[in-house]
Amino acid sequence: MSSSSEYAIPSLTNVDKWREIEQSFPPLKNDLLLRAARGEETERAPVWVMRQAGRYLPEFLEVRKSHSFFECCQTPSIASQLTLQPIDRYPRLDASIIFCDILVVPQALGMEVLMEPSKGPVLPAPIRNPSDLSRLNQDVDVQKELGYLFEAITLTRKGLGGRVPLIGFCGAPWTLMAYMCEGGGSKTFENSKSWLYKYPKESKELLRKVADVCADLLVGQVLAGAQMLQVFDSWAGELTPYQYAEFALPPCIYISHKVKSILKQLGHPGVAITLFAKGANAPSTFKLLSDPKVTGYDTLGLDWTVDPVEVRDYVGRKVNLQGNFDPTVLYGGKEGIEKEVERLSERWKAAGGGWIANLGHGITPNVKPEDMGWFLECVHKYSKRA
Repeated sequence: MSSSSEYAIPSLTNVDKWREIEQSFPPLKNDLLLRAARGEETERAPVWVMRQAGRYLPEFLEVRKSHSFFECCQTPSIASQLTLQPIDRYPRLDASIIFCDILVVPQALGMEVLMEPSKGPVLPAPIRNPSDLSRLNQDVDVQKELGYLFEAITLTRKGLGGRVPLIGFCGAPWTLMAYMCEGGGSKTFENSKSWLYKYPKESKELLRKVADVCADLLVGQVLAGAQMLQVFDSWAGELTPYQYAEFALPPCIYISHKVKSILKQLGHPGVAITLFAKGANAPSTFKLLSDPKVTGYDTLGLDWTVDPVEVRDYVGRKVNLQGNFDPTVLYGGKEGIEKEVERLSERWKAAGGGWIANLGHGITPNVKPEDMGWFLECVHKYSKRA
């Protein structure tokens, strides 16, 4: 890990107040997630679901009728309300994750980001060559640009009443760079991936710039009350194993080291961090991610295309694992859901080590809320260790 002197403490309102803020929260009643993230083989797997505050919930859709997507993200009271909805509905959830979006980082860098119902995220003025980098904000004040997220986290911790821990998050630099270069989602990633071939030096500079904002954002979330963090590298699987190791992983390691170093400087005990590098499933990649002392990531999130026993063989016992039920299992009916949760839970128990149950990607909008509830019941039942 780099020395702490390399990292400047960001200008955050909560830098000197985090102890006071933390003491204002109710005591945590369910620490199963945090224990699993420390490597404990818990009595059953803690379970949460990516995008658990989302469009499959009628109460979420009711709020969205009156507010745009980014209005929900940028209004602390609404973001907190949406975060709490699945916790209020599902007592079986073992964690909450703040409602926000990874693309608030490009916004903080000065890019316009729209959320169009038919297309998803759209960045109307993408970065297409190195000269476009001059359009980005050179020094990002995360308190000024993203302080609404910190406020939402503090509100949510109070609203949770200690029921479950709260997870903060950001997107990984490569995934954010892909959106910034493509102007939205993509099937081919030709604009962003061509940067890695044409402009490798500038690509690394851009990735480091994004990483600095991400790290400051995560520090701010922890000081505001986040009890665990996750970095989402949704497009990691679009890269070759060489590209992942050369371009995507180093800025992720920079983020984790910077976050942990700054928190240590501030006297904070620190929090566990998960890296979800979707699709980056080459054995050589898993080996690169196997030692938290090197990567700074305590837990690796797995997508649904890998077997946990095989992954455990690749990574060894130092790092914890999260996942990795196929998101479409939630369309399988009660019998199908139960059968698959039982099957995969046995594989996870055979794999051993710290296990946080989750889907292998986000829950999708057409899932019936009752099927989500049944999935959680089944995880509680079948993940129990003898």
